[in-house]
Amino acid sequence: MTSSLLAHVEMAPKDPILGVTETYNADTNPKKVNLGVGVYYDDNGKVPLLQAIRTAELQMAETALPRNYLPIDGMPAYNKAVKEVIFGADSEAVKSNRIVTVQTLGGTGGLKIGADLAKRLYPESQAWISDPSWENHRALLEFAGFKVNAYPYYDAATHGLKFNDMLSCMDQMAPGSLVLLHACCHNPTGVDLSAAQWQEVIEMVKKKNLLPFLDMAYQGFSEGLNEDAHAVRAFTKACPAVLVSSSFSKSMSLYGERVGAFSVVTASAEEAARLLSQVKRVIRTNYSNPSTHGGMAVTKVLTTPELRTQWEQELTQMRERIKTMRRSLVEKIRSHRADFDFNYVANQRGMFSYSGLTKEHVTKLREEFSIYALDSGRICVAALNSTNIDYVSEAIAKVIVR
Repeated sequence: MTSSLLAHVEMAPKDPILGVTETYNADTNPKKVNLGVGVYYDDNGKVPLLQAIRTAELQMAETALPRNYLPIDGMPAYNKAVKEVIFGADSEAVKSNRIVTVQTLGGTGGLKIGADLAKRLYPESQAWISDPSWENHRALLEFAGFKVNAYPYYDAATHGLKFNDMLSCMDQMAPGSLVLLHACCHNPTGVDLSAAQWQEVIEMVKKKNLLPFLDMAYQGFSEGLNEDAHAVRAFTKACPAVLVSSSFSKSMSLYGERVGAFSVVTASAEEAARLLSQVKRVIRTNYSNPSTHGGMAVTKVLTTPELRTQWEQELTQMRERIKTMRRSLVEKIRSHRADFDFNYVANQRGMFSYSGLTKEHVTKLREEFSIYALDSGRICVAALNSTNIDYVSEAIAKVIVR
């Protein structure tokens, strides 16, 4: 047999998050804890099935429909309902039909569609992501053809933001550059901008004529649905062009259904119609059209008043449980090590925390306690619960050193 045409292909590096999970799964220690995971777990350590979703699916089963192809841009009822959740039903941009919203395969699908669209519209532009950012942000933008740069964001010394450095970097960006921003619950740090800081970023985006792309994968996990949409809605009011990716993986615990959206804010309804035609072209060449079941379940929850209320209550419970785990982790570590102040963990938002643990700490946690985190020190606070919080806190207290 002649040499394979694929013989030159190298083994790709492991995904840093999935790689941790693979190692965790192979660990036989009954006390093992996976803090590297990227999903919400309830206090029983399980991915919850929300009652609002359960009820919606039961209603869907009673009136089962044929599974024909959906339109390229997804279900109209879904797109309308999602648009109102993201931008607000009373938004002028929504009422004047200046926003295009399409159903995508999860938030990652929304990012992919946005990256491909932006590269088509601005082929010479470069992209910018935060330092650090979700690992897939860089990969998605690079695969779309962008040269990807990083703007300063997290300050390890203060466990806060390098906000002035961030603004200075944006001031040096070329007009037309794509700048990807985390709308809330920054992944991986948990450190968000204040409303006043967002306004300064908006002014810089306008000054430099940048293309803002907001990733909102965790709407509702910081302070609430409307509160967490502040940045998106502020950009929408101030800028004539905004890209937004959103997801229901976390907020409705629908990870495997891949239910997300991509939105484009435009200057007019006529411009929106032209953008929609281009978005459809991008979708058609990626996956042709989205899937049915998850989108139908989300639509039913968002458009049925009693299910919408129930979902918001369940979302509040998830959000408050995470906050409780943050406070508990800080207090329990302090009870073991009064010389270390982890209070910044309680001030962070969303599922993730840049814990301040070093790679050496992470290695010790894994080898001595079977507690798994990313080498960066990022932990998933939602993986903590009432049965493992004491074990994790005591282990962290033992491995941290001055």
